[in-house]
Amino acid sequence: MPEPLLAVLKLLCLALLYLFFLRVLRAVWAELRPPPPAAPPPAPVPPPRRRDASRPRGRKGAGHLVIMAPADQKGRSFDLNGELTVGRAPGCQVALEDNYVSQLHARVFPRDGGIWVEDLGSTNGTYLNDQRVSAPLALRRGDQLRVGSTILELKR
Repeated sequence: MPEPLLAVLKLLCLALLYLFFLRVLRAVWAELRPPPPAAPPPAPVPPPRRRDASRPRGRKGAGHLVIMAPADQKGRSFDLNGELTVGRAPGCQVALEDNYVSQLHARVFPRDGGIWVEDLGSTNGTYLNDQRVSAPLALRRGDQLRVGSTILELKR
């Protein structure tokens, strides 16, 4: 092989190696920094006169989350009597032993008579029915919440 081509390939390999290290450092930094402070819930809005189809049904705090996957955790249930934090940290109400879950991954909380989910700046994201959660979203019965490789379902 010509000498200039070898020099270019060497530089490309070095650049890829640096990009890899930067990616690793970014992931470690995201895992070690504290989660962003939770925004206070917005002021209550008066309920509409007729039923709004976009609002979740049910009473505040009604229902529970049930782990559907992985198989060794299947069936574990968590009552939704108030706010639940999901993550690997021992202080979380839903403590998961999943390498793809952040220390404080997400929170599930009651608001406006329904159940809502919010991602807490996790590395791998929180997904509601296979859509990434970027802002608080309402949960409905039967919705599936994926954090890491763990799938939770809302039961009422």
